[in-house]
Amino acid sequence: MSTLTERTEVASGYRAGRTLPLRVELVRQLKRRRTLVMGGVLFALPLVLLVAFQIGGEPGQGNDRINLMDAATASGANFAAVNLFASAGFLLVVPVALFCGDTVASEASWSSLRYLLAAPVPRARLLWSKLVVGLGLSLAALVLLPTVALAVGTAAYGWGPLQLPTGGTLPTGTAATRLLIVTAYIMVSQLVTAALAFWLSTRTDAPLGAVGGAVFLTIIGSVLDEVTALGDWRHFLPAHWQYAWLDAVQPQVQWTDMIQGTALSVTYALVLFALAFRGFARKDVVS
Repeated sequence: MSTLTERTEVASGYRAGRTLPLRVELVRQLKRRRTLVMGGVLFALPLVLLVAFQIGGEPGQGNDRINLMDAATASGANFAAVNLFASAGFLLVVPVALFCGDTVASEASWSSLRYLLAAPVPRARLLWSKLVVGLGLSLAALVLLPTVALAVGTAAYGWGPLQLPTGGTLPTGTAATRLLIVTAYIMVSQLVTAALAFWLSTRTDAPLGAVGGAVFLTIIGSVLDEVTALGDWRHFLPAHWQYAWLDAVQPQVQWTDMIQGTALSVTYALVLFALAFRGFARKDVVS
């Protein structure tokens, strides 16, 4: 009995829920070079597109097609929407995979993971802190791009209504709301990538393997979605719904595809997050 009592004793004032506070983990991640580099890339993208339009002339010249890209210079809102359209397929996948896939694996590669657990930080608490911060940074990255694009586009092309590729316009207030809906849906659709990266991060000591693996699997999903021979099986691919947010830049928002895409992404993400927590709880951490 005395042996059992000694094993269950803890230091006075110790509270498992107070170990590795979110603010501490957030500051640690914000100070990392990869966070600053990724923020710089996302900040620079609207400027790069602006220069491209200035050099190349008005988008859509020389063709009869009317799409979102053709109206890029119509207003700041259109410029922001085009930035999201141009980056949602791949570029925005990278920060999500980076922030969620590098977080645990990097600690293992630095041989600091076992010292965090010896602090003692409960494993579930450590994963929860890193997951919340990783998702928070991913959301910040997704918000940063359209915010900078809206500011740059407004300075270059003026503040005006959102011109729709199907014809007509949306008032500035409605356009801002629609851009919020678009950003929120893109974040939800990226949950699968985030969960893949996080799960791989708990399975490997190589950060590049976790990040690269999540990006690779996301790309494979996009490739498979182009295989029309798969028929309705493509509906089970998250990539099939990644551009469902285009229904938000219509005269009337169409929610059907976005709801299906959200349900699929959340389901996959919850399964992968559960696997990450379950596997890490049983993992023999030696690095």
